[in-house]
Amino acid sequence: MRSTDRLFQIIQILRRSSRPVTARMLGDELEVSIRTVYRDIAHLTGQRIPISGEAGVGYVLGTGYDMPPLALLPTELEAIVLGAQWVAAHGDTTLSRAALDVLSKVSAIIPKPMQSFISTPSTHAQPSLEALQDTADAASLRAAIRVGVKLRLCYRDQQGELTERIIWPVVLGYSDITRMLIAWCELRQGFRHFRTDRIHAVEILAEQIGEPRHRLLQRWKAARVSELAKFKNEAG
Repeated sequence: MRSTDRLFQIIQILRRSSRPVTARMLGDELEVSIRTVYRDIAHLTGQRIPISGEAGVGYVLGTGYDMPPLALLPTELEAIVLGAQWVAAHGDTTLSRAALDVLSKVSAIIPKPMQSFISTPSTHAQPSLEALQDTADAASLRAAIRVGVKLRLCYRDQQGELTERIIWPVVLGYSDITRMLIAWCELRQGFRHFRTDRIHAVEILAEQIGEPRHRLLQRWKAARVSELAKFKNEAG
């Protein structure tokens, strides 16, 4: 990795981390020595990049600092292209179009030497072999998640029986063949995963969910980790 690219990457690592990043952690990710990291940090601070911290404790990037939008590394462009390819192939109509729009916007602002990463990409996401047949509008579900309102679902379970649920939507998950609405179910008093192709009808309610969504998302992640650990213990 060129030294210039490495300097940009150090800023990126610090920017994405919510905790101090030690020189050893930086060196491991960049595959360079700790001494090189110290030298790079000194160079960045000499250029008035607001990095604070010290050896053995860790470094943080000052709030309010950001790199120019054109400072994208080749691997970052490849990640953007691959992600957009997958969404275009597996997302609903609104997200698919948005993914293509993102590529157009990125292509318009990056330098010409890097435009080939978009026009002739090195990656390819396989299209979905089976089109999803959803009654529920995915765009409406995402909107309900963003504003934090409850939903009333008429849901067909695995046995084919229709049930009515009031849920607090947390996140809409996408896979190659299904979309899954993760939510807190008032009926079951727990987190449940609802396949969108089994949602018979959905009503967006005016009532806000019972707690901040970020906290609800944290609780779901913790419950998921606990379930996976339990599954591994039982399997072992």
